[in-house]
Amino acid sequence: MKLRDTLNLGRTSFEMRGNLPTKEPRLQKEWLEAKVYEQVQKKNEGKPTFILHDGPPYANGQIHIGHALNKISKDIIVRHKSMTGFRAPYVPGWDTHGLPIESALINEKKINRKDYTLAEFRDMCREYALGQVEGQKEDFMRLGVTGEWDHPYLTLDPEFEAAQLRVFGKMAARGLIYKGLKPIYWSPSSESSLAEAEVEYHDVTSPSIYVAFKVLDGKGVLPEEVEFVIWTTTPWTIPSNMGISVDPQAFYSLVKVDGRQFVVATDLLEAVAKDIGWEDYEVIKEYEGKDFDRLTAKHPFYDRESLLMTGDHVTMDSGTGLVHTAPGHGEEDYLIALEYGVDVISPIDNRGHYTDEAPGFEGMFYKKGDRVVVERLEESGHLLAQSQVEHSYPHDWRTKKPVIYRATPQWFASIDKIRQELLTAVEEDVTWHHPSGLARMYNMVRDRRDWVISRQRVWGVPLPVFYAENGEEIIDQDVINHVADLVEKHGTNIWFEWDSKELLPEGYTHPGSPNGEFTKEKDIMDVWFDSGTSYAGVLMQRDYLNYPADLYLEGSDQYRGWFNSSFTTSIAAFDQSPYKAVLSQGFVMDGKGEKMSKSIGNVILPEDVANELGADIIRLWVSSVDYLYDVRISQEILKQVADSYRRIRNTIRFMLSNIGDFDPAEHRVSYNDLSPADQYMLARLDQYTHDVLTAYEEYHFSTVYTKTINFMTTDLSAFYLDFAKDILYIEAKDDKRRRDMQTVIYEILHRMIRLLSPILIHTMEEAWNVLPGNDKEAFVQLEDMPKVSDIEKANQLVEVWEPFFHVQHGIYRVLEAAKKFDPPIKKSFEAKVTLYVDEALENSLTQLADNLDQLLIVSQFEMKPIEEAPEEAQRYDDYAVVVTEAEGKVCDRCRAVRPEVGTIEEAPELCERCYDIVKEHFPAYFEQKDEE
Repeated sequence: MKLRDTLNLGRTSFEMRGNLPTKEPRLQKEWLEAKVYEQVQKKNEGKPTFILHDGPPYANGQIHIGHALNKISKDIIVRHKSMTGFRAPYVPGWDTHGLPIESALINEKKINRKDYTLAEFRDMCREYALGQVEGQKEDFMRLGVTGEWDHPYLTLDPEFEAAQLRVFGKMAARGLIYKGLKPIYWSPSSESSLAEAEVEYHDVTSPSIYVAFKVLDGKGVLPEEVEFVIWTTTPWTIPSNMGISVDPQAFYSLVKVDGRQFVVATDLLEAVAKDIGWEDYEVIKEYEGKDFDRLTAKHPFYDRESLLMTGDHVTMDSGTGLVHTAPGHGEEDYLIALEYGVDVISPIDNRGHYTDEAPGFEGMFYKKGDRVVVERLEESGHLLAQSQVEHSYPHDWRTKKPVIYRATPQWFASIDKIRQELLTAVEEDVTWHHPSGLARMYNMVRDRRDWVISRQRVWGVPLPVFYAENGEEIIDQDVINHVADLVEKHGTNIWFEWDSKELLPEGYTHPGSPNGEFTKEKDIMDVWFDSGTSYAGVLMQRDYLNYPADLYLEGSDQYRGWFNSSFTTSIAAFDQSPYKAVLSQGFVMDGKGEKMSKSIGNVILPEDVANELGADIIRLWVSSVDYLYDVRISQEILKQVADSYRRIRNTIRFMLSNIGDFDPAEHRVSYNDLSPADQYMLARLDQYTHDVLTAYEEYHFSTVYTKTINFMTTDLSAFYLDFAKDILYIEAKDDKRRRDMQTVIYEILHRMIRLLSPILIHTMEEAWNVLPGNDKEAFVQLEDMPKVSDIEKANQLVEVWEPFFHVQHGIYRVLEAAKKFDPPIKKSFEAKVTLYVDEALENSLTQLADNLDQLLIVSQFEMKPIEEAPEEAQRYDDYAVVVTEAEGKVCDRCRAVRPEVGTIEEAPELCERCYDIVKEHFPAYFEQKDEE
């Protein structure tokens, strides 16, 4: 028998190595086959409910790392809640309607829409969307996300669509739905109106022009030779000009320059003169803006007048103080035109081309109009100056191309009528977990215009509106509910396949249709109305869910998106918020803080990381970042996370390997019989447990990560498990001290595996499988989180140990310095430490432990009065340290330096401690020696 065979025969080697990409799919398959999610729901029946309602990702394309951040964050919350006394079902969902799916069929699949009926094309959209859902579902499941994957919610499901229509009906009954001609965001590239949430801003370079409008009727205020000067960066809108707006309270100067007379705001005159190049100008007279009210000017190239109007929207920040007003292309322009009774014209069609309402520009794309308008103004002498200016401009968030303001007949949901209700609910009914969440939502609602809910597309939920023979709109809740009932049975394709009479209630009549003829609205609903009514289509439809939800968790862009649309429709239809609390996340950037882009090559896909490193690495990364703000990811960052993962895994693996012969039912030592060091470790475990549970409750996953790394590094690796080897490896299998330590290690593992399972679900499930004990569930997911009964007691005990760590710090510094002694003391086991302390500190240390040498991992330790500290001692505030070579030789078994090594005749290679252990428990060792 070899000497090494006498070392810790209770150790066990486990498979717990990396290889996550191979092991994780196997575990996930096992969970599915065992119906673990269903078991969790069964276990938690009757408990309080916690509902995290899933904001539906769009069903198009491969999931990106932002999806992973969001879905894993939700999964961590759901798993934690399921283990802390809540029934927390999770129903994932998908947003399945809208333009991108239509475009994918046309552009990727080369489908010609004209070759198919609307219903046929919609069927193809449906099939495409379902295929995308399946692909994304597999990706999310690969990340270890638990949930009702066999029954997710889809916005294309008839039950969902019917619920959406009923919400629309409730809003219509309140008078919140109306049709109007208003300038709205219009995307020529999508050929559809856009909501504010579908618009993003990018810098563009546009022509900047100053244009002179000659007075047509000065009404005795101004002579006809005077010209008003306007400034614009959208020359293409000049054909739509119907007026000029001024600030009634501002002052305007009449200036003479180069034989012409111009009106410009006094405060802006100097800047305008510089831009136009007026080197010599004379101020003739000054007016107030109100003096110009209802004067008229002549359009630069059309035979029509432009009315002078006064409005509070005119500012003196830039321009000339006289605002070119085209009511068909601007919200403020539109409103002031309504006030003055000015016609609204919008001579741009769906594709962004001029109509015959803009003579001379018919059929021309509006952007080309910029150049042609400038040329015409220059030819007629109305162009005073032109240049290029860079400024922020709205773009279609899907096509990334510029949008325009365009007045078209659209359906709106009124925000004005319920704005105060919304604002009150923002402040009083919702907990906003992000520090700026309340302010962001409040400001968003306060400043939001009426919501454009109609879209000129085909793949979506139809607006359930009919028209009578006289053109009157029929928007009746009973009719809408009737249509919803039909949709629930047959799907929304019926709107495009059935005629109006088949969709209306039997025998329906209307004064506006004496012949009983009706037509249907052709527009569909904004997809934000789809997802924004998911509480009705999901939470209200499934009896095991609750409305309102306990939590919504999405990216910070959803304050203008899903948070907003859900909130608006829920308040409008049901007078309450759809959620009790909102948590928002920042965006995922690359390692340099730049936005991810395929063209830059800095994109990191979850699938690639899972296949190379494992899903648990992504999950650990999610827990490591402060997701309230923008977070970063890169290969280097993932490497650091993988290093942290290995530290966690190897620490757990080490502990498991040292309790392979430990049966908690048989070998567990009671708390009062444990050594002070063991009790201290359990106190630190209590503190760690308390901190982690608190962090989970507050959704601070990065705190869980930080506390775990610190606990494993400082408390376990650098202290408890470091000196544990001298007990676990050296002492006999059933030695009391060894069983003490195994008891503590078992308790650490039993808690830590559960605490970390919401994050590292695959790794912790593997560890749980090999954790000793017959009193545990088959899957860690079926366990409850640990509890801490007396955190104050733990805090007090940890405080008692402060003197030890106070001197340990100084001792370790001297031991490190001893490596440079001559001769060097390379290992702490080669050292003798003499600690010089006062009586109070000596008493504190003596009460803690009688094996301080073992705790400090030195061969010999001695305490002496501080008055006896020699001159060469390393002095600290209240103690001093001397490190010298330990006296004796190295024991071949425990590697400690002992004076008696070499003096034991039967085993000169052993110290007395090891000799006693080997002689009693491994007599074969000596028998073998005798034979040799």
